[in-house]
Amino acid sequence: MVSPEHTNRNWHERTSLLPPVYAGGMMDKAVNSQPTIYLDADACPVKDVVYKVAARYAMPLKVVANGRMRIQQMAGLDAEMVTVPDAPDAADDWIAERATRGDLVLTADIPLAAKVVDAGVRCLDFRGQEFTPSRVVDALASRDLNAYLRSIGESTGGPKPFTPKDRSKFASTLDAAVGKMARESAV
Repeated sequence: MVSPEHTNRNWHERTSLLPPVYAGGMMDKAVNSQPTIYLDADACPVKDVVYKVAARYAMPLKVVANGRMRIQQMAGLDAEMVTVPDAPDAADDWIAERATRGDLVLTADIPLAAKVVDAGVRCLDFRGQEFTPSRVVDALASRDLNAYLRSIGESTGGPKPFTPKDRSKFASTLDAAVGKMARESAV
């Protein structure tokens, strides 16, 4: 078993090679006056759910992707499409540099989840599971183990298919998380 300290140390060693923070990034955002939802949208199977929940609570939404996407128009939706360069991890880096405590990040990307959870930002996957520090450590260890197994020719099977039950759990978890954000920002 990999200890959390070992995995975190390796994670920080691997991420030390990331490009520097963009101007206006996380280090420049001292106070989060309005909580924001950041959507890692490139492979998101539930964008419509995110739009509806963001509109219901009038919560700002940043839809971040490597290419342009159509954002549904609906009453109360304050969404901005952010198109980043078509480079590996560009969307992840953009989100990680801007998300702060009080925001919510939606992603299936484990390294992005690790970065934002480490910064104290709440993070959900598209199946409605919350990334916690211990879940991130476990997910990174599993990801690294599967990468190793694939490198030696083993078949790892891949992720389970996305189901209607996953969609429903995500919608419920997202609604509860954004509702809490809205209540906390109103205080």
